[in-house]
Amino acid sequence: MNCVGFRVLLSGVSGFTGTLTKTIQIWPDDELRDGPQNMAVDQWLLETRDKPLLRVYRWRPGWGSFGYFVPLAEAENAMPDRQWVRRWTGGGIVDHAQDWTYTLVVPGRQWLAVMRGGESYRVVHQALASALNEEGQEAILAGSLPGAQGGECFAKPVEHDLCDSSGRKLAGAGQRRSRHGLLHQGSVMLTGSPDPSQGFAGRLAGETEEVRLLPPTSEIEERVKARYGREDWLNRR
Repeated sequence: MNCVGFRVLLSGVSGFTGTLTKTIQIWPDDELRDGPQNMAVDQWLLETRDKPLLRVYRWRPGWGSFGYFVPLAEAENAMPDRQWVRRWTGGGIVDHAQDWTYTLVVPGRQWLAVMRGGESYRVVHQALASALNEEGQEAILAGSLPGAQGGECFAKPVEHDLCDSSGRKLAGAGQRRSRHGLLHQGSVMLTGSPDPSQGFAGRLAGETEEVRLLPPTSEIEERVKARYGREDWLNRR
């Protein structure tokens, strides 16, 4: 089952404007990192930021990621030529060779962080669809489709993923909530070279602020050693 027949334009995607927070920071993170480092940076952001932040980032060649509940063997069978990292969030298997990867961090008790998972997923993708449409890339929300715990993330959409009118999946994500707030990790298969960062952030917040961050090397290395670079984390299922 795909997106065709499920054009649920909740609240009017094309006209959606940000009301979730007053200000959101945008961090265009241009440093190439491997999988464990990228996951460690996201965890560091969740644990240290006091304002909502959108991180747009890149991967070293050859990396893929898979959701918390996916067995490593499933990822390796899908793409044997990739190095893999297990995400702390859910979702499926993602090849990061050509995608536009972003992380949304919403700290504390802010509205988006306390929404139910499905609702926050819908709201974030609704804002993303609006931004992509403005950039000239068609994107529509998938409607009431059954959830999926694994599989190649872009092989089929689940509820509130983004697709084009042919049913091809364009965007998916995974979420994790902790005492620090909401971590939302997303991947988008862009057509051409649009950059939806500003439009996306502007539909989640009234104001946007670009920042340049320098994650502390020692703290990132510690998180890699404690979790994302460990064999028992990678093989936990």
